[in-house]
Amino acid sequence: MNSTGRVFRVSLYGESHGQAVGAIIEGCPAGIPIAAEDFLADLTRRKSGAEGTTPRRESDTPVLLSGVYRGHSTGSPIHIEFLNENIKSEDYVDFSAVPRPGHADFTGTMKYHGWQDPRGSGHFSGRVTIGFVAAGVIAKKVLEHFGAVRFTTAITEAGGSRDVEGAVREAKARCDSIGAIVEIRVSGVEVGWGEPFFDAAESVIGHSLFAVPAVRGVEFGDGFAAARMSGSEHNDPFVDEHGTTSKNGAGGINGGITNGNEIVVRIAVKPASSIARPQRTFDFSSGTMTELEIGGRHDACIALRSAVVLEAAMACALADLALIARAEKPWKSAISWRKS
Repeated sequence: MNSTGRVFRVSLYGESHGQAVGAIIEGCPAGIPIAAEDFLADLTRRKSGAEGTTPRRESDTPVLLSGVYRGHSTGSPIHIEFLNENIKSEDYVDFSAVPRPGHADFTGTMKYHGWQDPRGSGHFSGRVTIGFVAAGVIAKKVLEHFGAVRFTTAITEAGGSRDVEGAVREAKARCDSIGAIVEIRVSGVEVGWGEPFFDAAESVIGHSLFAVPAVRGVEFGDGFAAARMSGSEHNDPFVDEHGTTSKNGAGGINGGITNGNEIVVRIAVKPASSIARPQRTFDFSSGTMTELEIGGRHDACIALRSAVVLEAAMACALADLALIARAEKPWKSAISWRKS
């Protein structure tokens, strides 16, 4: 429900306008250096304030409640909390009768029979993803012990345009929102992480990425373009004894197992559902159609702030795969490459 991972396990909690949000991370090995300032860079990437993002501002100060002692992980669960300080719940009072198109107002009401917290979208809010970002910081620290694992994350297009900033400005001027493509490249990943079938590296990574609100699609390597290719175009010929390939159509994963090449993932992020433009939708209290105007503070392009969340989700998945692979290592290798 609110947790993911088998060894490196992350649980998210809180509501957008509740007292606090945060994460509990289990499975972090003991002895890893962790300090509050380690979270600053990624939390800053998630902050609002840039053009096209919500004007809601929070201090986002991480409070390390457990699992860290004398600046290092203890091996017990790490509890990180963030207080909610900038709240305007009055902006959300009407959405139980007139659910916002594209949001979880309707499905949440039906699933929880009206007992869910509707303020600021409650537990469905992107505000909750700050815990994922914090967990991602720790996941990257875990991955440092497996070599020089490096993440490169970029928004490659927004609203169908390579001019991301221009597209965001145009959407904001129209009182609308736009979607985007986020590309994540990860280098330095060892060969051998992941399993065939259900715990394939793609499955574990995809499961984590789809937990981030607004994700509509995930592709690896050539992705959907592979459906239009021939085998000779899509295959990745080897060029050395380390398994390096001349291209990377598989996106760094073969048979559900990382192959040592760069992992390449692209994520489709939908447009923000809350827009200032009036929308015709159904009023459940009157049984008639109505015109809905959504007030409050919203993003013109949520990918601007969710890119780092997606990176964190991927880091958590990879940390889990890495720790599992370390536990599964055999006593010795049966591989013997014969050279003639």
